[in-house]
Amino acid sequence: MVEVSLESLPVAGAPEVARVRKRLQQQVGEAIAQYNMIGHGDRVMVCLSGGKDSYTLLDMLLQKQKKAPIDFDIVAVNLDQKQPGFPEHVLPHYLARRGIDYHIIEEDTYSIVQQKIPAGKTTCSLCSRLRRAILYKHAERIGASKIALGHHRDDIIETFFLNLFFNGQLKAMPPKLQSDDGRHIVIRPLALCREADIIAWARQQDYPIIPCNLCGSQPNLQRQKVKAMLQQWEREMPGRSDSIMRALQNVTPSHLADPGLFDFAVLVAGMPDEGKNGGQ
Repeated sequence: MVEVSLESLPVAGAPEVARVRKRLQQQVGEAIAQYNMIGHGDRVMVCLSGGKDSYTLLDMLLQKQKKAPIDFDIVAVNLDQKQPGFPEHVLPHYLARRGIDYHIIEEDTYSIVQQKIPAGKTTCSLCSRLRRAILYKHAERIGASKIALGHHRDDIIETFFLNLFFNGQLKAMPPKLQSDDGRHIVIRPLALCREADIIAWARQQDYPIIPCNLCGSQPNLQRQKVKAMLQQWEREMPGRSDSIMRALQNVTPSHLADPGLFDFAVLVAGMPDEGKNGGQ
């Protein structure tokens, strides 16, 4: 994912920060409830990259843990991918100072990505696959029942357009996902949260941000182009991103064109409306 440097983030006043905090907490709570993300007795592995999103995710879940009517555990996990210059002391110091249970996994995926991906090509796909496999394995090792990632609403919308434009698919990032082998549940509690709010919160909290040298520093990522397109749309017509997110939550299969999703072959004159609309 494209990460943002703290130095570039706007500073918000105290009243605005209070509103942002309340909004983030409400939206995280709504996502958890709507998609049944966390249950009693869960052990939630929060994947902490050192970016603004994962710091915010960890904070919001810790706050929910204190107030939730159910008991669940949180453990922060960072994957040290051995990028050159990676400040390996930052996260252990931050997490230990806050008294948060954490694990650091050390795997040199950076060298693998550099060897496998030709110069000038995007490294994100391979990097993501390697990172996902390592995190899944560690989740099993520590008995984590849920794996929490820091993707937010803007990430989900951007992924939708990336798949639409470049892969020919109507697909985004689901708020809750079962792994292909069925052994893991991935949750995205920030799924309803705007990146602008996360930026304001991160700036106020002064998180020790660690930049990603594998993907965020690549200047020609298609994701950056899609992000710029969406930002331009939002400037021209404020609220457009909200509308797009609502659309992703309000799908009518019978008004698309996927015969695997809706059985068009059985349609005949005189069918009731619920049959035409797939019961929606």
